[in-house]
Amino acid sequence: MTTRREPTARQLRLAVELRRLRDAAGLSARQAAALLGVNAVQISHIEAGLSGVSEERLRRLASHYACTDGEFIDALVAMATDRTRGWWEEYRGLLPTSFLDLAELDHHATFLREVAILYVPGLLQTEDYARAVFSARVPELTHEELELRVHHRMRRQQIAIPYELVIHEAALRIRVSDRAATRAQLAKLLERSEADNVTVRVIPFDLDGFGGAASSMTHFGGPLPKLDTVVRDVPHGSAFIDSEAQLNAFRTRFRKVEAVSLDCKRSRDFINRLAQEL
Repeated sequence: MTTRREPTARQLRLAVELRRLRDAAGLSARQAAALLGVNAVQISHIEAGLSGVSEERLRRLASHYACTDGEFIDALVAMATDRTRGWWEEYRGLLPTSFLDLAELDHHATFLREVAILYVPGLLQTEDYARAVFSARVPELTHEELELRVHHRMRRQQIAIPYELVIHEAALRIRVSDRAATRAQLAKLLERSEADNVTVRVIPFDLDGFGGAASSMTHFGGPLPKLDTVVRDVPHGSAFIDSEAQLNAFRTRFRKVEAVSLDCKRSRDFINRLAQEL
């Protein structure tokens, strides 16, 4: 099988899960290879996401690892055998791989939950807002690079799965561009909040009990909770988080942040008042 040069985040996640199963079984890569009749290098490549794995081999590994969770194994098989080449592949080689990985996560997610403190999230940004955000990047992007990012971001917004957003007033008030662009951005938030699959809740500055100022995150639902992914922005790009302990921590954070936010109607009223002030 051809070795991949740059596995996607989804391929890496499958690799991580297979490595976790082997570790839980207490087997070395050499022992796992012997059970399949292959060499240890092939197991290492599979567990690094550099090589794929067939359904038959994956199920044999799961059996050798004494994994009895049939639903989990089926989900891993679906990841291993998926051959989707989505619209994001048009940007391969043109944008950083994290942009493509986010779009792929969108495509396969069962739900999205997001906490935004300082910026309106990309899935709800207007073109002008997104362009202003990318224009502030250091080092500065060329015009072509900037427009590619904006175009990609707009295409990511075509999602139909349940999407829950908790957004702080700071993100609504910070003008990444001018007053007109901010007004248009608030109008888009109001429009999208009326969609059946979108929930927008606001945390005002004067609301008591908010200690989650560092809680910005995007939570992508997997086919099973143990296959969820949380993405956080970091100085060098995006961090993809998938350990069970961390996932549970972020689930708890989201519940706490959501608990202190306004309900949907009061949130829409709040955003509308901010728009009228501009």
